[in-house]
Amino acid sequence: MNIVVLAGGTSTERDVSLITGKNVTKALRRNGHRATLLDVFMGFDGDVSTFFDTDGIDETLKISDTDPDIQGILASRKGDAKGLFGENVISLCKAADIVFIALHGEDGEDGKVQAAFDLMGIKYTGSGSFGSALAMNKYYSKQLMDSCGVRNAKYIVTKGGDAAPEFPLPCVIKPFSGGSSVGVSIVTEKAEYENAINQAARYESDIIIEEYVKGREFSLGILGGTALPPIEIIPKEGFYDYKNKYQEGMTIEICPAELDESLTLKMQENAKAVFAALDLEVYGRIDFILKDGTDEFYCLEANSLPGLTQMSLLPQEAAAVGIEYDELCQKIIDLSLEKYN
Repeated sequence: MNIVVLAGGTSTERDVSLITGKNVTKALRRNGHRATLLDVFMGFDGDVSTFFDTDGIDETLKISDTDPDIQGILASRKGDAKGLFGENVISLCKAADIVFIALHGEDGEDGKVQAAFDLMGIKYTGSGSFGSALAMNKYYSKQLMDSCGVRNAKYIVTKGGDAAPEFPLPCVIKPFSGGSSVGVSIVTEKAEYENAINQAARYESDIIIEEYVKGREFSLGILGGTALPPIEIIPKEGFYDYKNKYQEGMTIEICPAELDESLTLKMQENAKAVFAALDLEVYGRIDFILKDGTDEFYCLEANSLPGLTQMSLLPQEAAAVGIEYDELCQKIIDLSLEKYN
């Protein structure tokens, strides 16, 4: 099949997306497909008739230890920076048998690209526009967790620039719709509180403030309706932030997690309940924390397009049940195509 692997874009997770796209493109080519990596923002200014002949990969791609300079990216596109879709992106996606969406963060994981593709009749992988939008919005996803009986941390919402509302410490402050822990702060002292709100407001005007739940952190993938084994995440220092997620050696990851069987089953059932409540499809990842000294799980968030980099959690969970990386990418293609039959 001719497959566009759509990555990049203008979100704070741009670098992560490009590495996901690079890995997926190589896997799909090993599987015999004519897969080519395409930056949704930068587009393609070459001969479109030969687009699928090469992989389109820049081997110098890497993830830095800080989120990318988005203003610099916006200024670097030929012509102007208006609109997400770069040159020839739509025509190439229409020419593909399916688009593997390797985007993360805003304008990719939030359902906007999926909605555009639905209107244009372009087939794509993963969840549809509605489920993607629900999962990306932390406020609505928490309400839906409540509706299906899945415990999550108490919270309030505010806006950057408003007077900082009172909230018990310690707490977690984060943007409404961000990913990869960009703009997230754990606040333990009152002096840090307002600065943390300002930090989150750099990325989004809407902010959510949650109670801090101290405990062991886990993630659990869903693939084709099946809950994969949970993975435990243990940062060597600090919390599971952008640097600890993507810089090798910063985090210990144990899969399958060392959990009592009953707790594992409970987490898997909770993950499937959240996945269904948010109208997600094909694959995703649900994050949890097990509160210290209890058997109480708290759901942190849902990811409709989890990373597929060499550091990512979902491929490790799939490997734990015998699904290696190339097969995982193929399963995502096959399950996605079933939606259109």
